[in-house]
Amino acid sequence: MPKKLNIGGQAVIEGIMIKGPKYNVVAVRKGRKIITKKEKIKQRKGKFYKLPVVRGFYNLIDMLVIGMRSLMWSADQQLEKDEKIGKKEMIFSFILAILFGVGIFMILPYIATNFIGYYEETKPLLFNLIDGVIRIGMFLLYIYVISLMKDVKVLFQYHGAEHKSIHCYEHNKRLNVENIKKFSTLHPRCGTAFIMIVLVIAVLIFSVITPVILMIFPQLLDMGVFPRRVILFLIRISLLPLIAGISYEFLKFSAKYEKNTIIKGFIAPGLFMQKITTKNPNKKQIEVAIEAVKKILQLEKSKNI
Repeated sequence: MPKKLNIGGQAVIEGIMIKGPKYNVVAVRKGRKIITKKEKIKQRKGKFYKLPVVRGFYNLIDMLVIGMRSLMWSADQQLEKDEKIGKKEMIFSFILAILFGVGIFMILPYIATNFIGYYEETKPLLFNLIDGVIRIGMFLLYIYVISLMKDVKVLFQYHGAEHKSIHCYEHNKRLNVENIKKFSTLHPRCGTAFIMIVLVIAVLIFSVITPVILMIFPQLLDMGVFPRRVILFLIRISLLPLIAGISYEFLKFSAKYEKNTIIKGFIAPGLFMQKITTKNPNKKQIEVAIEAVKKILQLEKSKNI
């Protein structure tokens, strides 16, 4: 049996993006038609980019860039010619999204934990546990609130179609509507599961790193409260690439051994979150997913690559 390609993707506006090792394809529904766009992925050369943890961070960066570009292209297809989204608008939206994420899911929980009387310098483990619980709670609340919006519900249906179609391919079934309908909308390799892993690993790393930093630089304790906490928070930001890299490795490991009882326990929270971020798709949405998956398989197996 031919080796299965490692494919993944995301939902976009009225469609789906599927990424393979060398190409990515975006398929969207426009009226009665399904239109597609293919893109060859620029490969990172050198052994450095293949190192464990390092590869995870760079893979995340590549996925964010490809995902944002796919999302903007899909949005363009639903607009008139004179309403197209420019490159500057795309970059601004990307930066705004990053700042929003850092502000809501990092700065706010950090401030809230200090406000209720727990301090990173004195009780790092307890501080980071409470900070992490607040962060996860805020993220779940955010996901739930946006899931109530009509447009987001459609997006989550396409997310479900993406997962179902990938399951169908991975189980060696013919890619058609009837076969795809039988599969689950939940997938252990999903980005939603990745986010949950990031949130948990962040708690562990932040809990360990604070005592280490204060032991190496005890002079931080002699500083004022505000500058000390700004420095400690900036150290958190600097650790995000490491956290992303470790989370990526764990995601790959858990996907490989997803049937193991212990691993099932670890991936359960991520699958639970997908019950919010994925919905059962309709026939037309599944047809878009089929088009995207078939196109990526055709491109990846082509001898002209």
